[in-house]
Amino acid sequence: MPYWFIFSKDGHLLHKDKDGRYTVPFQEDSPIPLQPCHTVHNVTPPYSLSDIDSPVKAAHIDNPVHDMDGYETVDLRQSYRLLPHHLYKLAGKCEEILYWDRQTQFCGSCGAPMRLATDISKRCTQCGREVWPSLATAVIVLIHRGDEVLLVKAHNFRRDHYGLVAGFVETGESLEEAVHREVREETGLEITRLRYFGSQPWPYPCGLMAGFHADYLSGEIHLQEEELKTAGWFHRDNMPPIPEKLSIARRLIDSWMTTQDKEE
Repeated sequence: MPYWFIFSKDGHLLHKDKDGRYTVPFQEDSPIPLQPCHTVHNVTPPYSLSDIDSPVKAAHIDNPVHDMDGYETVDLRQSYRLLPHHLYKLAGKCEEILYWDRQTQFCGSCGAPMRLATDISKRCTQCGREVWPSLATAVIVLIHRGDEVLLVKAHNFRRDHYGLVAGFVETGESLEEAVHREVREETGLEITRLRYFGSQPWPYPCGLMAGFHADYLSGEIHLQEEELKTAGWFHRDNMPPIPEKLSIARRLIDSWMTTQDKEE
């Protein structure tokens, strides 16, 4: 039986049992009627979930479902708290595929309709141009200064919390160059000893976040006010509200906190 990831503008449809536990619909047919205009995508799980041997189906519908007994439409971010990690991660990939599908209805070269060629490619019906899902690559960095770290509050944060310096990689630069540039542009600081931490798919809507640790080298904080509200150096004993655990920003902060524990 397949998993069914049915998305709308309000999130994706989850099954809720009598005990209040949530899961993704797992059944032969779609939990809601689908029309010919609804493209059903076959989604291959990410490599880390390759042991999932059930088919994965994804579709986007126009209107959210709010009146079905035993089902609830839940925002993708909120589903992180409700679903097992493997189903949340799979939901993220499905949403990225559906976003790509909606953004590539017509050819960017000649304007003709695009049609699926494979599960992860489309071909123009007129000129034959092919496209695949693309990622917006971004970097994020935790900057250390002694036993303090730099935390920032950006204008676009959805919650009232502090996070880390981050930004998109520009054409023609490496990940490392992007980190140095973003830190300099947003805070006026110079950093050194840049070291890779890890990466994370970020399906909001189609990103890949590469995380780094770095050490403060020089400079005073001068905010790029178009991007940031405020910034400051924080010791572990006076931490402000920080990102929730679904983000690599929180993983970077937690790794620093764990290191601090071991040093004490």
